[in-house]
Amino acid sequence: MALLGACVKLDIKALPPYIWPMIKTLLRLIPSKWRKKTNSINVVRLQGAISAGGGLRPALNAKDLEPLLKRAFKKGVSGVALAINCPGGSPVQSSLIAARIRALSTEHKIPVYAFCEDVAASGGYWLACSADEIYADESSIVGSIGVIAAGFGFVDAIKKIGVERRVYTSGTSKSILDPFKPEKEEDVKRLLDLQEDVHEGFKAYVRKRRAGKLKAEEADLFTGAFWTGKRGLELGLVDGLGHMHEILRHKFGEKVEISEVSAPKGWGLKRLGLGSAIDLPDAAINALETRAMWSRFGL
Repeated sequence: MALLGACVKLDIKALPPYIWPMIKTLLRLIPSKWRKKTNSINVVRLQGAISAGGGLRPALNAKDLEPLLKRAFKKGVSGVALAINCPGGSPVQSSLIAARIRALSTEHKIPVYAFCEDVAASGGYWLACSADEIYADESSIVGSIGVIAAGFGFVDAIKKIGVERRVYTSGTSKSILDPFKPEKEEDVKRLLDLQEDVHEGFKAYVRKRRAGKLKAEEADLFTGAFWTGKRGLELGLVDGLGHMHEILRHKFGEKVEISEVSAPKGWGLKRLGLGSAIDLPDAAINALETRAMWSRFGL
């Protein structure tokens, strides 16, 4: 029997490389209770601006991420890793995505680890805070715990080209901050009050998720400023410096299985990262806004 076992072992080692994928596929058919236990981590990539959707490229939003998150938090995985490269965007979608990640983590009792790549700022940092632990590269950009609104005023421009603006409303605030009308002090105050409400929600989430870890005064942390990962560690915004595979191998062993969960690309223009021709004007504006978000962080 020992001789037979040695022969079988020798024969397996002698198998050509192209046979191994077939063997791995067959091994998956073995019931889990008979398999050797191996730590496995599912990775969800959160890349791009956060918005409800639309435009040339898919955006980060709760609806589109739902199937990926449900697949990531499957039974038997040792953890879920979030690979974040995000300059921010919609506070509502940031909140929805983060809440869904926490709900799935609690439901399945699976820990979550965030890994900040180039940028995890504003809404991107909101997503990072949904993890139990946050890691970054020394040069990653993190923080930007604030709210911003930007626009243009074209009042003088339409006067120069001889255009008359005609707006009719049934409410005094329906044309608030119209870019073709002079700015009103009360309109600006209304916007700032709204931003303050959103900012308070953002700050409350960071306080809750980073409780006992923040090492600086809120007056410094919640200004909308952003820092490198190295400085973020000193401020308590991240838990450590390092890269995904390095950190996960240290936590779960050299043989940890790390698999990225991704969505099918589909066919047609969307496979190329393009929407329909009807969407192109909105997509162009969306692309400019997204470009502006990245530019704020020097990227």
